[in-house]
Amino acid sequence: MPIWGKVIIQSLIALVFMFVLTRILGKRQISQMTFFEYIIGITIGDLAGNVSLEIGKDWYLGLVSLVVWGSIPLALEYMQIKSRKMRMIVESTPTVLIREGKILEGNLRKERITNEELVSLLRNKDIFHTREVDFAVIEPSGKFNVMLKRENRPVTVRDLGLEAESEGLAFEIILDGKIMDSTLSFTGFSRKWVLTKLKERDIRVEDVYLAQCDRQGHLYIDLYEDGIDELSEDL
Repeated sequence: MPIWGKVIIQSLIALVFMFVLTRILGKRQISQMTFFEYIIGITIGDLAGNVSLEIGKDWYLGLVSLVVWGSIPLALEYMQIKSRKMRMIVESTPTVLIREGKILEGNLRKERITNEELVSLLRNKDIFHTREVDFAVIEPSGKFNVMLKRENRPVTVRDLGLEAESEGLAFEIILDGKIMDSTLSFTGFSRKWVLTKLKERDIRVEDVYLAQCDRQGHLYIDLYEDGIDELSEDL
């Protein structure tokens, strides 16, 4: 077999292994990963590349290495579920940077964050005055969370003494001109109800690009031929 053919086959095998590993490891996003998990991800990707390009007889050993490195985060996650002490060792704990409006300089030094970086993190949260902050915390994943002082928080319906009904989720009931019965069942409405609503608006199902509906019956419809594409191109 020519070398290029071997590379193609090994690349496909490595791709399948990577797909299986990512499915097993779960849906955690990069922003939710710890630094250790991020390093493991980079290493697994590098190993997959080596498997693709290794033309020796022992190329399959790279697959063994992939399995080993893929098993490490699974084992750690299992131990973290069983032991809080292990969670603290692997993921550490959140660090409070601002408490009751006061900047904790010692914690900033611990996390190697300068005062300029702290101010920048606040601006990313649309906060331009540090005095508005009650608490600010940096999570083990590196995400920065802020709680404003009560007087600086946005007014809510509850603050106004009003009652608001829960809108719930909007489900995609029509996609690409086809009614999605599997998601329509979550809304509590029937296919007949959808067809009636479309008929009231003189719309055919096959003309609908996307339609969403919540449990209250609020219906959003976007058509294929609505002229928006042509308008956006002119702009």
